[in-house]
Amino acid sequence: MNETTTAPAAPASPPPEASASRPAGEPAPGGRRRAAELLQRQGVLAVLLTVVIIASFVYPTFATLDNARGVTVQASFLAVVALGMTLVIITGGIDLSVGSVFALGGVLAAWASQWGFLAALLAPLLVCGAIGLLNGFLIARGNLAPFIVTLATLLGARGLLLSITDEGATTYLVPKDSAFAELGQGSVWGFGYPILIALALFGIGGTVLQRTSFGQTLFAVGGSADAATLMGLPVARTKLLVYTLSGLLAGLAGALNAARLTSGVTIVGVGMELDAISAVVIGGTLLIGGAGSVSGTLWGVLLLAVIQNLINQIGSLNSSYQSVVSGGFLIVVVVAQRYLARSRRST
Repeated sequence: MNETTTAPAAPASPPPEASASRPAGEPAPGGRRRAAELLQRQGVLAVLLTVVIIASFVYPTFATLDNARGVTVQASFLAVVALGMTLVIITGGIDLSVGSVFALGGVLAAWASQWGFLAALLAPLLVCGAIGLLNGFLIARGNLAPFIVTLATLLGARGLLLSITDEGATTYLVPKDSAFAELGQGSVWGFGYPILIALALFGIGGTVLQRTSFGQTLFAVGGSADAATLMGLPVARTKLLVYTLSGLLAGLAGALNAARLTSGVTIVGVGMELDAISAVVIGGTLLIGGAGSVSGTLWGVLLLAVIQNLINQIGSLNSSYQSVVSGGFLIVVVVAQRYLARSRRST
């Protein structure tokens, strides 16, 4: 007697948004879990909007176009640095060298500006990109700890800066009538080129992170490097690329800052790596890696910039209070992330 078998029906394909937000086979999240995910991703935006609305009523000079331009142009340099930091942290790494690389990029750009626009841009990109490449090689190929490697290059980049400037005694100036100075001081509709460049980079970064295989590889590596290796993903190459990108972006931010100031200031960038890490974490990116977004980082950068501006609006407080407030925000966010992670696991 012959038995006939019927092939099982193929399961329906999940909607694109479902497959992009959770692994295959994982059940759809419940309402509580969805709320936790949304709060983790967009909570900083809600805080930013709340602070802006309250400040607009309390301080009349806050809600002005000139003040908005000032806040955003100041935030644009940190935003470019924090974009690279976001990619690094998503892979489970850290880059402590970006503050020194930022300052070095500015000095190199000012020094090279005497030979024209291209030289002023290429010099910091080449040198700072090489520093990022060295970080990535030692971490990815040498299996060294990111904290130690990038701490060493932090010191090395600052030492190279001091060597170029004769221990800080020499300040290189950018010709004020040059095209490079226009890059830092020019504007479109009143908004400076650094702002537009930062927004363009974040648009590209968000697209790469969410719409390309490279972006998905970043999340996989941050979730578990061993599992990503077993899946055949290029873990070492991915780490090499993100640290190189971090160095390039820090150097570019330094060059833009030098163009705006028309000089290579040697004392900038001190502690900038901590500001970048704070903005990334406040924006919802997990320090352990595997989750995050560039939009959250942008809101985190703007929140820190608004806090600094409000401190200036008060007048009776000095800039050191920004560190106190930023540290408080960071603690609150880390605790909230831990609670939200538990909520998502329990549902």
